[in-house]
Amino acid sequence: MTLTTTLIAGLVLGGTYALVAMGLTLQYGIARIMNLAYGDMIITAAFAAFIVQALPSINPLTGLAIVVPGGFVFGYLVYVFLLSPLVKRAPNQAALEVDSILTTFGLLFVIQGVLLVLFGSNYTSYTFLNVPVSIFGTTVAANRLIALVLALAIGLLFYALLTRTRWGTALRAVAVSPQSAQLVGINTDRAAAIAFAMGTALAAAGGTVISMYQTFTATGGVVFTMKALIVVIMGGVGNLLGALTAGLVLGIVETAVSTYVDPGLTLAATYTIFLVVLLWRPEGLFGRRVR
Repeated sequence: MTLTTTLIAGLVLGGTYALVAMGLTLQYGIARIMNLAYGDMIITAAFAAFIVQALPSINPLTGLAIVVPGGFVFGYLVYVFLLSPLVKRAPNQAALEVDSILTTFGLLFVIQGVLLVLFGSNYTSYTFLNVPVSIFGTTVAANRLIALVLALAIGLLFYALLTRTRWGTALRAVAVSPQSAQLVGINTDRAAAIAFAMGTALAAAGGTVISMYQTFTATGGVVFTMKALIVVIMGGVGNLLGALTAGLVLGIVETAVSTYVDPGLTLAATYTIFLVVLLWRPEGLFGRRVR
């Protein structure tokens, strides 16, 4: 594998990591919910894309218009009916984190169980634009290039919405200080519900992108939850730009280690980078230091 091929493969993987991690950092940074079922929401979206692309005249690209809004609605309902009662009764942030971890841990098994009943435990995939494309003198599968473009485009779109619109400013104000946000008339409960739903929509987008070039299984969600958590913490909790940057770095490093060193050391390389960042900047690459 040439250096260019390795770099492109790393960017594809890193773009996917960044996309899914941005959703989790929204949920935790704004809604204050540590969602351990996040990876299973990604896998659910991958299976949804698998079903949608089998319909006449629909491919995964047009399927995004169905899967992503569906993810938003699902996330909103989960927050309103399952998580909102926890928020209202929690005496403080620490209690809410513990309650949300336990609740979403249970939700993880519910989602996984439903997927196992519907699709079984075998690996699933479908063929979409798996044709060679020449770029910078190297050959890459077209579906991987499309996955990279989609991941970066969707991630940057959400970043622009949160940083360039009044609505996004309100959400970021809730992330910085919920109490102060209430003083200027922001409905923090509604903002948290929308942030959680947006995070699930990003998970749905990530699941659709992943399904274009990877195999997936009903029990594979925990891997994506783990990677998303690493990227969120490395980038800085609640920082979208940090999640985007950390995801790309992690994807490139993993691909380089797998290609030039040993595939068995990929996980070790991931945690080594994670530990180095935590020792150097405990608040994350783009996190703010607490004085």
